[in-house]
Amino acid sequence: MKIGLALGGGGARGLAHIPMLEVLDELGIRPCCIAGTSIGAVAGAIYASGIRASAMRKHAESMLISEGDSLREILSRKDFLAWIKFLDIDFLGNALFKGDAFVEFLYRQIETTSFEELSIPLKVVATDFWASKQVVFEKGDLMKAIKASMGLPGVFSPVHSDGRVLIDGGGVNPLPHDLLTDCDVIIAVNVMGRLEKRSGDDSPTAVKAILETFDIMQRTIIAEKLKTCPPDIYIEPEIRNIALLEFHKADEIYAQAEPAKRELRARLLKLRTGV
Repeated sequence: MKIGLALGGGGARGLAHIPMLEVLDELGIRPCCIAGTSIGAVAGAIYASGIRASAMRKHAESMLISEGDSLREILSRKDFLAWIKFLDIDFLGNALFKGDAFVEFLYRQIETTSFEELSIPLKVVATDFWASKQVVFEKGDLMKAIKASMGLPGVFSPVHSDGRVLIDGGGVNPLPHDLLTDCDVIIAVNVMGRLEKRSGDDSPTAVKAILETFDIMQRTIIAEKLKTCPPDIYIEPEIRNIALLEFHKADEIYAQAEPAKRELRARLLKLRTGV
């Protein structure tokens, strides 16, 4: 069977994609096509370049700062300077970061500049800001497409391409399983998660309110699409209280994603055996 894989957006919660990809590797399943939005496009591009999920996890662990790390441990990490380079602040623009440093880092990991060089076909979703519609990239400049797809307003600078202003694909299609039309079986992984009210949280900060509002919008789009165009296998890790940029909570994200990883394995084995 031709299996298609859709990886959704969700910022730091996108680390939960890695355990799902590990299941595919462990079962010897190779998708015929991948569609990704935002962090899902990043994970999809790395995986489509031929890098196994176990290597993705190992590299993420070497890069990410854990909540329990001391300042000395953080400063002693060999990749700490790489993280500093990611902070390419956009002083003259309309966002916090330019995003160019991350794209350059991604290129060094996969050594791929175009969609045509990938070992698995990939579709990347961005949003045309002025036209308010979806833009799907599947050929040409891979890095520009990924930068556009992860262009969260206010956080990363938008991408200007062919007279368009492109921002985060989550604005129109946060879980692009509907793009995998030529596949026999479609797997969709939704990592949006949810924030829960905690004691003392009477009202969110301005930044938290803006980011969470964008997440609410994405969840609504996904819910409506599931009614009209459900994938064959829908996986939604129960990720709770992980904010969009809390990459330092990687261990917590992996732990919360473990039940979904077991679910995906069981459903794929059932699909394989027909039992």
